[in-house]
Amino acid sequence: MLIIEKLFVHLSLTRDVLDKQLAKPEKQSQLPQLALVALAAFLAIVLVLACVYRFESSDPYVKSVLSLTGDPVQGHAIFQMNCAGCHGVEAHGRVGPSLDSISQRKSRISLIHQVTSGETPPMPQFQPTPQEMADLLKYLETL
Repeated sequence: MLIIEKLFVHLSLTRDVLDKQLAKPEKQSQLPQLALVALAAFLAIVLVLACVYRFESSDPYVKSVLSLTGDPVQGHAIFQMNCAGCHGVEAHGRVGPSLDSISQRKSRISLIHQVTSGETPPMPQFQPTPQEMADLLKYLETL
C-alpha cells in the first residue's frame, strides 16, 4: 500500500506543478510542460519498478537462489527435461518463445518469477529447488 500512496503523492505534486504552468499566459512554449509530464511518467515508472524489485528480492526463495552458484551443465539437463518441449531443444522457440539472449532482456529475479509463477499461460508453474533454479539461470545465461 505504501508504494501506491507514494505514487499518488508524486503524481499529485506533478499535477500541481503542471496546473501552475498551464495557468501562465499562452505565450510560453509547451515544451516545458511536455518535459514535466515526461519526467513525471519516468519517475513514476522508476519508483514502481524499484519497489517491485525490492519486494521480489526480499523473497526468501529468490534470495536463496541468488546466493548459489549455478552449474550450466546441470541447468541444461533441467531445461531439456522441463522446458525444451515448449521452448525447443536449442531454446529457439516452439509453443513458447525463443529464449535466445533471454538473460540480456530479463533480470535474474524476473526469470525466477517467470519460471515459478505460472502467470503466463500456457507456461506451467514450475517449482525447482533453489539449486536447480540457480543451475537453470546459469544455463539461460549461456543462450
